[in-house]
Amino acid sequence: MDVHKALAQHANQQNLEYKRFLELDDKRESYIQEAVELCKQDLPFNTDKINVVTREINKISLRFIPEKKYVTNEMVKEYTEKLLANQ
Repeated sequence: MDVHKALAQHANQQNLEYKRFLELDDKRESYIQEAVELCKQDLPFNTDKINVVTREINKISLRFIPEKKYVTNEMVKEYTEKLLANQ
């Protein structure tokens, strides 16, 4: 019975980690979108908030979650230019 309890606890912990990942990933995407919108308007922006969340995501130790790349201002500018070119 102890094995079953340990497995259930492990599964619960992984579920909590996955929920945390989903929350952080949503927040990261929101911050990226915020930076893109500022860039579109030629307003100053930075990627600090994005990369703080990225660091937190990369600390989550679930095998099926790939490591996220850190975002640079240049990456945001390039992405924004592509978006504007396709409009």
